[in-house]
Amino acid sequence: MKLKYVRIQGRELSYITKAPKGVFAMCWRMIYDGVMSEEDGEIFKETEKWFVENLPEPPMCAAGDQRVICYFKTAATDHMLTQLQPVLDLLDKYEHPYDVVYTNYVGEIVYEDAYQVAVKV
Repeated sequence: MKLKYVRIQGRELSYITKAPKGVFAMCWRMIYDGVMSEEDGEIFKETEKWFVENLPEPPMCAAGDQRVICYFKTAATDHMLTQLQPVLDLLDKYEHPYDVVYTNYVGEIVYEDAYQVAVKV
């Protein structure tokens, strides 16, 4: 079976979207809460910087209207999952639970580029 989309998400809900938090939001929360060491926080920030520099940001996210969640397209993002590995290693290190969700059914797509879709929640 060929699955089109993947999302790495936590088991806690975002207060904005009421959907499971994405991988970046989980790590930022760990930094804000003082859970993650300064050194590990820098590893996360460097990884996030790569994504900011190399992945288009959905306009509704840039505008602050975060009523969407994003999924990577599996056909175009193997290298992105490799780039994301240090963040997953941090989640594992701090025993922060997350799920890797593969699906063909994401809901109503409100943004799409070569690498990802944003879905209305």
